[in-house]
Parts: sequence; structure tokens; C-alpha cells
Amino acid sequence: MTETVPTGSPISQSAHADGRIELAPGAFPAHSPFANEDLRPVPVAERKWTTYNFAALWISMAHCIPSWTLASGLVALGMDWKQAVFTIALANVIVLLPMLATGHAGPKYGIPFPVLARASFGLRGANIPAMIRAAVACGWFGIQTWIGGSGIFALGSKLTGGGWENASRIAGNPWPLWLCFLLFWAVQIAIIYRGMDFLRHFENWAAPFVIVGAFVLLIWIAVKADGFGALLDQPSKLGWGADFWPVFFPSLMGMIGFWATLSLNIPDFTRFGASQKAQTWGQSLGLPTTMTLFAILAVLVTSGSEVVYGEAIWDPVALAAKTDNAFGLLFALVIVLVATVSVNIAANVVSPAYDLANLAPKLINFRTGALITGVVGILIFPWKLISTPEFYIFTWLGVVGGLLGTVAGILIADYWIVRRTVLHLVDLYTPGGRYWYSSGWNWRAIVAFLVGGVLAVGGSYSGVGADGARTGPFPADGLIPFLKPLADYGWAVGLGASLVLYVVLMLPMGRRQENLEA
Repeated sequence: MTETVPTGSPISQSAHADGRIELAPGAFPAHSPFANEDLRPVPVAERKWTTYNFAALWISMAHCIPSWTLASGLVALGMDWKQAVFTIALANVIVLLPMLATGHAGPKYGIPFPVLARASFGLRGANIPAMIRAAVACGWFGIQTWIGGSGIFALGSKLTGGGWENASRIAGNPWPLWLCFLLFWAVQIAIIYRGMDFLRHFENWAAPFVIVGAFVLLIWIAVKADGFGALLDQPSKLGWGADFWPVFFPSLMGMIGFWATLSLNIPDFTRFGASQKAQTWGQSLGLPTTMTLFAILAVLVTSGSEVVYGEAIWDPVALAAKTDNAFGLLFALVIVLVATVSVNIAANVVSPAYDLANLAPKLINFRTGALITGVVGILIFPWKLISTPEFYIFTWLGVVGGLLGTVAGILIADYWIVRRTVLHLVDLYTPGGRYWYSSGWNWRAIVAFLVGGVLAVGGSYSGVGADGARTGPFPADGLIPFLKPLADYGWAVGLGASLVLYVVLMLPMGRRQENLEA
């Protein structure tokens, strides 16, 4: 399939020897209502991120409290530690593939995710995937901020002799907890206000710092436990037979959903890449290896905690709070701060800041978008989203992953199959250009998104507990009962269905272009 609109406009972009494209001087349509400086293609001279920068980004993002506790959620569902680590490792290898596919446009063209989405959805239609991604990121930002604030509260309370826990309560929680939550929120907003280059430097030193902290925790618990405990020998409650697979597949989709957001907006970072090699190797070395290592560390540390304290403590903050050493508590507090800030800003503030800027480029810039993200992250009540493993893994991660997989399928189909990685930068910002379609909307992408989304999440269902009560918000038979069998594979179904349907719907446009060029 070839480009869908005849070429012939004046040369407005140039290609470098390494394949990277940039706008010709004066070619950026700054006057366009769909353009501002934050959405502008990054000049080649300013694309400086190296393999280490991308690897460090992923290491610092993967080393956070929620990723540490992923294995615990799977063990709580009946897996043994080997099954849990296998599920996490496989999910991150799978999600790496669309990550690299969508990330390719970043170093080549220097554009962020919402601008890339204009090629398939249209200049106005791109706001649909951008707002979905922004909403998800706001939810994640709230979750991570609540977890980080809770960690500060727990360790701070320990340092002050437990006085914080006995403070007067607001909405069921001690007021110092709310204060920690809001202060942590403010710190993150202040950092992102410094811009992307400051974020790159922050991630560079945060990555090794957090790794050291994780291994310090491992050594500490190993010394106290004189080895590791019975958790490593605990058999699976599911086995590897008929009981395992009904839990494995939705869990796998949930683990994929953990980073499915980044598989869409990774161009927000790769647009600063010095080369395709830098983003490819950096992400490949940084994501699946780090997530697997972190899952193994979580299992080993938790197993040691069972020996020392008589119970498996999956929460690293709760475990660190067990020490009576003031220096140890302060060290743990700093680790929690750095780990949570590094992942939360990179994964959950950068993207919606660009997405909201794309919604109204002349009214919202990157910094304003970041502030809006922070406000929405509070208003979604993040403490409720992570209340139970079933809700967190199956409902939140599963449904989110299904919808985002649908968008990823369309982006990959358009960029790799329909356009074969050929984009015309000026038209991505210009009304009436080749990506304008019908008044800024490509109905083919909308149809593919709706169909893929319904197939991916239409069968969403809730399990039933031993007491007969539902464990989630969906009907036990599924929202659309005949689609229930697909619900456990939501991310894969959404990606595959939307990819195929979008290519089929775009075929007539490709044929018209071929006839014009014949």
C-alpha cells in the first residue's frame, strides 16, 4: 500500500543520511491552529537521547512500588512465584514489540504521539486516542502519587514514633497522609515544569540509584532471615493445567496493560532519540530485563520477610518501616521518593501534557497540560482504583489495556502498512492537507477503533467470590455476554482487530492513489 494522497507540494522537509527527517527552515506552519512550539518536530540537532538515556528511562520507570507488587497480585490469585515471574516477563517481551513499532516515528520525524495519531485519525480525530491516553495517564498519575504519598506517610510516621497514624482523620485517613499526598504531588509538578531535558538528567541518575536501593533491601532481609523462606518452595494453587490458564491469560493481558500506555506515547520520548539504534537497544535492554529482575527481587525479599516477621510482606514500604534504624528509614524514604517520582513523571505526566496541548494548541502548552493532569489525577480518587488485586489487575489494567491495544493497532497499521513509514510533516499541522480527510476526521480509523474496542472490552466481566458476590463492577456474564470469551485476551483482540480492519478500510484510498500515479 502506498501514500493515500498525491504528492507534489513544494519540498518542506529534508532527509539525513541516517534516515532522520526534519522540516526545512521556515516550513513549520506556526500560524496553524493545530501547531504550537511543544508539538513542533524536534530538529535533528536536538535529538540527543542515547541508548543509555532510553535504558535509564525504562529502568527508573520499572523500578516503582506498583511494579514491585505486581508479583504479589499474581501470587494472591493462586500462582507460585515462578508462574508469576514468567507471566510478567512474557508480558513485557510482548508489549515491547508495539513499543518499538510506534517508537520508530520518534527518532525519524521528531514528533510526539498525538501528532503521529493525526496521520491515521485526522488532525481533529487524533484527539480521540489522545484524550483516551490522557485519561489513562491521569489515572495512573493519581495512583502513583497516592502510593508515593502513602510511602512517605508510613516511613515518616515510623520516624516520629507513630504519631502521624494517631492524628485526626479526614475522609477516613489521617490528615498527615493527605498532606504527604499533596506535597508529593507538588514536587512532581515542579520537576516536570523544568522541561524534558531536565527530566532526561533526572532519569539518568535515578535509574542506578533505585537499583542500588532494591539490592540493599535484598541484602538486608537476606541477612536478617539467614537466607530465604518458604515462599520459594510454596507450590502453585493452580498447577499448570486447566485451573492455571483461565487465570494466566487475563493476568497476562493485565500485565501487558501495565505498560500499554507507553506503547502508544513512546514517541513522546523517542522524538529526542539520536538514532533508531538508540531507541531500539535502549528500550530492549531497559524494559523486559528490568521488569523481570524487579519481579524476582520482589519474590526473594518477600520470601525473606516471611522468615523474619512470620508473614509475607509484599509492600516494600511496609517492609522498610519494620526497621528501627533511623538511617535505614531515611534511606528507604529517599528511595521511595526517587523511584515514584521517576516513573510517575515520565510515564504519566509527559504524555497527557502533550495530549492536552494537542486538544487546544493555542490555549494549552506543555506546562499547562501537566498542571491539568495533576488536578485530574486527584479528582479520580486513585485510592479506590487499587483497592483489590481483582479490581486492579482484571478491571483497571485489563480494560485499559484492551482500549489502548485498539489504538496501537491503528497506529501501527497506518504507519507501517498503509504509509510504510513515510510521513509529510507540514501536513500533520495543516488543515486541508493529506491528513485532513473529512473536516479533520478519518472515519475509517474511528470505525476500526469502535469495532476493535467493543471486541476487546465488550465482554468484560467480574468474577464471583465464595459468598456469591461479584468481585468487580461488571456483570458476571459480561457486558455483552457472547463476547465474554474474548475479554481475557482484550489487548491482543483489540490490537489485532483494529489493525486488520483499518488496513481493509484504507485499501480503496490506496488504490485510488495507485491509479493516479499510473
